[in-house]
Amino acid sequence: MPIERWKVSEQTEINHEQENLDVVYRRLDEIREETRGKLGTVRRTQVGGNHQNRSERDAFATMYEDDLIRLDNAEEGLCFGRIDSESGETTYIGRIGISDRDRTQLLMDWRAPASEPFYRATAANPGGVVRRRHIATRRRTVTGIEDDVLDLDALSDDQRGSLHGEGALIASLSAHRTGRMGDIVATIQSEQDRIIRQDLEGVLVVQGGPGTGKTAVALHRAAYLLYQHRRKIAKSGVLLVGPSPVFLKYIEQVLPSLGETGAVLLTPGQLLPGVETTLRDAGPAAAVKGDLRMVQVIAKAVRNYQRILPEDRQVRVGQYTLTLTRGMLRKARERARRTGDPHNVARSTFVNATLRALAPALATQMGVEADEARTPELIDELRNSRDVRVAVNLAWLPLTPAGVLDALFSKPHKLVAAAEGILSFEEMAELRREAGSPITVEDVPLLDELAELLGEAEVNRARKDSEELEYAQSVIDMMGVEGMLAGSSVTAESLAGRWEGGGPALTVAERAVGDREWTYGHLVVDEAQELSPMQLRLLFRKVPSKSATLVGDLAQASAVDASRTWRSVLDPHVGSRFRLEELTVSYRTPGRIMSLANALLREHFPALSAPDSVREGAYPPVFDRLDDVSRVCASVPAVVAEELEILGGGRVAVIAAPQHIELLGHAFGEDGRVDHGFGPAGIDHTVAVLTPYEAKGLEFDGVVIVEPASIAPAGDDRGIGELYVALTRSTSRLRIVEAHDSVLAAGLAAAS
Repeated sequence: MPIERWKVSEQTEINHEQENLDVVYRRLDEIREETRGKLGTVRRTQVGGNHQNRSERDAFATMYEDDLIRLDNAEEGLCFGRIDSESGETTYIGRIGISDRDRTQLLMDWRAPASEPFYRATAANPGGVVRRRHIATRRRTVTGIEDDVLDLDALSDDQRGSLHGEGALIASLSAHRTGRMGDIVATIQSEQDRIIRQDLEGVLVVQGGPGTGKTAVALHRAAYLLYQHRRKIAKSGVLLVGPSPVFLKYIEQVLPSLGETGAVLLTPGQLLPGVETTLRDAGPAAAVKGDLRMVQVIAKAVRNYQRILPEDRQVRVGQYTLTLTRGMLRKARERARRTGDPHNVARSTFVNATLRALAPALATQMGVEADEARTPELIDELRNSRDVRVAVNLAWLPLTPAGVLDALFSKPHKLVAAAEGILSFEEMAELRREAGSPITVEDVPLLDELAELLGEAEVNRARKDSEELEYAQSVIDMMGVEGMLAGSSVTAESLAGRWEGGGPALTVAERAVGDREWTYGHLVVDEAQELSPMQLRLLFRKVPSKSATLVGDLAQASAVDASRTWRSVLDPHVGSRFRLEELTVSYRTPGRIMSLANALLREHFPALSAPDSVREGAYPPVFDRLDDVSRVCASVPAVVAEELEILGGGRVAVIAAPQHIELLGHAFGEDGRVDHGFGPAGIDHTVAVLTPYEAKGLEFDGVVIVEPASIAPAGDDRGIGELYVALTRSTSRLRIVEAHDSVLAAGLAAAS
């Protein structure tokens, strides 16, 4: 039986739902006040010097603070649904679970098993549900209701007389965008809910075209897993990776609004503590840096710093002269490497082995026995020798990731020594750059790989003597020995000591972001098709359990590769141990716009499914043709003003190739009519001027694409994915302003 809808006595039903909502909000206020009281009591509690007592106090304070955040974030849209069962029970569904003082359930958390029928029930399979009601609210006021009848025969006469509805999903799609992503918890569809509630274990891949709800599914899955598996993953948290700072800003309110604060949101340029970059390498360099062969290059580069000096070396120890032989260094190096420790950690083994090898020679010159009792004294004498310390540093230097990477890419002889037989000379040339060049997004996984191989640096005693350090550095420079003496760093232990001294407790997110070796309980990646093999290697290192949700669309990849599959992407990291789900319904993009994008998809990605739109839309794509690109850019402010008038408000994106952003800035500056912004700040304005990469994952009421031929040149596969992204960001109108023919010409003919 199809879902049927009736409209009767709307205000009576709204009044009824308002009475229930008032009860729920009163209880929310009571719980909030009780929690504030408990937090105040804990903060005022005086504890002695016992570390355990302070830890317990901080743990309780953190718990109450998190509860308050959760309660405050649930304020808007607290209750959004209701299900009536065959047995006559009514269950209200909301952002969080709320019970009265007698433990009677007033509101069921949307993630609880009892809430599943709200999302899963259909007319063909009602599962005991006779009616599903969507409740629309604004602040604490009910503004509308909409009913889905799933079993007409089971409805009572009273229920038949109280039905109302127009379509919650379509209403939400028709609303103006706000510049931020909202949660879809009230309108999750059955296929989305099934994916959200899948098991924690293993790797789940969600392939979906534009507007199919991939991002919403990823975020709601993170919230669901944190709720359902709190004991397993709350202490370690969920790592959520998005493609850009613009995207993270766009989604930042979703998880808190769902009652969760245990997720760490980062971009690929922020995955290494102390590094934050948005600079990206050009395509060829990015491809080489992202290749897994770089693992071999980096490992060889580090081993090349573990040297045997070119000849035996005379070293002064007080009044004595000793010979440090190449054989001593070779044996010490072999012993250090056998430990399997990272370079900087194994250095202590190398140093001790070298000093022990020199100790008998020093004992002989001193005329003493080199027995076990005397050896520590002899080693101390050797450590105090500047010559010995310089020689040891030349043979096995303490290193930092940034120092090694900078030397590798700026010193051709170092790159050749590390990459010969692994990379071609053409590929090496792509990596070449000036010393001191800024870190790029593609460098981050290489730095992390280096950090893994290097480990924490020991504090070099010679560092205390600036004159000796300067002398050693001058010797290093003369001999062409690159790299840095590693600076001291804040460790987990030092942080722990700081907090033992009475500092505040750190949240999971704060601890995780500052600790490179932190391992997460689950990984969520949006726009996963953009990740290189090296970036995936880094991410799976952070989640040793391989518990992950990857969502993306192979057609939206910046680099076109029609043969690329999720199996080929994941095979080096998890083999075939992943499950693939596909979302095929586009809720965001109207059919009249999607047809143009799908024509592009079928031409370049014939193996991928074209999404079907749930609505046709009121407006076809509009094309404007001008004489040249400068006139195109100059016309955009007037075009945008016209679009906003047609839309009656909302948000518009202007999407252009990076080389045209400056021209657009001049045009908007001279026009002055439209509130606009660029990059991450742009989404806080009526008009956001973005590159296609920055627009990934975002949606707007209207989109104006500037000169698509510059995004995806005709006759060239470059940029096809980015143009596909630009075409599919709109929920209502698409306008294209161009001076030259683009790949869209054929698509427009096919779509029409």
